[in-house]
Amino acid sequence: MKKSILLCGLILAVSLPRVSTNGAEPKAQSIAALPNIVILYADDMGYGDLGVQNPESKIPTPHLDRLAAQGTRFTDAHSSSGVCTPSRYAMLQGRYHWRKFHGIVNSFDQPILDTEKTTLAELLRQQGYKTACIGKWHLGWDWNAIKKSGAQEQSAAGEGKKKAGQAKVFAPDAFDWSKQIPGGPLSHGFDYYFGDDVPNFPPYAWFENDRVITEPSVAMSNPKPTAEGNWETRPGPMVKDWDFWGVMPTLTTKAVDWIGKQKATEPFFLYFPFTSPHAPIIPTDEFIGKSNAGGYGDFMSQTDDTVGRVLQALETNGLTENTIVIFSADNGPEHYAYERVKQFGHRSMGPLRGLKRDIWEGGHRVPMIIRWPGKVPAGKVNDGLMSQIDLYATISKIVNADIPEGSAEDSYNQLEMIQGNAKSARDTLVHNTNANGYALRYQDWVLIATKTGAVSKVPDWFDSAHGYTSHASPGELYNLREDIGQRKNLYAEMPDKVAELSRRLEQLRAKSQVR
Repeated sequence: MKKSILLCGLILAVSLPRVSTNGAEPKAQSIAALPNIVILYADDMGYGDLGVQNPESKIPTPHLDRLAAQGTRFTDAHSSSGVCTPSRYAMLQGRYHWRKFHGIVNSFDQPILDTEKTTLAELLRQQGYKTACIGKWHLGWDWNAIKKSGAQEQSAAGEGKKKAGQAKVFAPDAFDWSKQIPGGPLSHGFDYYFGDDVPNFPPYAWFENDRVITEPSVAMSNPKPTAEGNWETRPGPMVKDWDFWGVMPTLTTKAVDWIGKQKATEPFFLYFPFTSPHAPIIPTDEFIGKSNAGGYGDFMSQTDDTVGRVLQALETNGLTENTIVIFSADNGPEHYAYERVKQFGHRSMGPLRGLKRDIWEGGHRVPMIIRWPGKVPAGKVNDGLMSQIDLYATISKIVNADIPEGSAEDSYNQLEMIQGNAKSARDTLVHNTNANGYALRYQDWVLIATKTGAVSKVPDWFDSAHGYTSHASPGELYNLREDIGQRKNLYAEMPDKVAELSRRLEQLRAKSQVR
């Protein structure tokens, strides 16, 4: 079955389409005609953290605003989940995460990507692309391959075995760090990887390709307070004198250097998942005070600067015109965003309700910008329904690749929409963060089919200050065209619409694909 791919909510680089070679070695001329693809993926960035999207923002984002002016901004774009691992999985696999799992890959968990299906990176490599992932992986590694015989898990306190539900904790000497670690980016279509896997999970160390560069020899310790006091670091092995503040600057430099090494005659795919503005909130000194939204705002300013440096690298190397850039984020902002509203008057969620983990729009409606000179309209705003899952099928269309049977079954080709020639190819989308709650988006309507409604607890002061009320109904129903803030629950008033959307949700969950 033929499909196409689009990159949604990331920074992506692409050139002109080429003719499929049906598995044969592509000709040099056709390879040179392909666009580069660069995906920039922010971590825990809210819809309202994009300056051009929030008139009352307290955070300057000049580089992202310029990118939006040069491309199209998509205002109804969604990650697959309200948390990070599932959204990354869904984007790279082109399928809903809930068909397989719901939660994150925890410390020292096994790989979660589907070995029997093709990832976006694998599809592009088959089309002649050089592929690289630089940044936060968070999709698991086969840690058993390097774990020493007899190594035992510990509790967070360092004694005994862990309790049920806790992340795995190991001493630094539990692994043979000199060995290759399978199951990571190189096992799923990337030619090159550099990163720290997850910035607040062990091992705290640099990875290059399928190895840890420097042995983690000590137990994790946090050297000084963060800008907002939120470390969120898990215990485990760490490289001596590990510099948390140096993570984003190092990743940015690596991405810029990698772009500079690419040849104009060979297309490339760079997937650059940031570690910011996720906690720990650790902006470097040059960004302290750059915003009027505290430490998080300053870290967001640093995130914007990274975008600017990547865009400049493309320009410096003469790659801008032949590159698609897509920017997005894995989910909404962390719960600290509520306090940010109180202290600084900055709404990371913008006009939306909810934050990270929520089924409300603020948990999964994320910033998305796509720039493709001459192909995607500049300075436009598009309100068509888009999922990051659709990036797979859209990109496959762009590069004229056949999607292997059984892969990317939930992805829609959105090329006509992103080029401004048609409406969205989809009118339906399933939202999910955990096994206890699903929501169905259909046209302008969204049904939240869970007795608890939201996943996270909202401070009482926030609800009362912003006109939200608690609901006795067993679910929630909103018309987003009229009520993007999800203030007026129509569940009890419109039982026929609830029944219609409930049927659609069950049909979608029961089928592998619904058009």
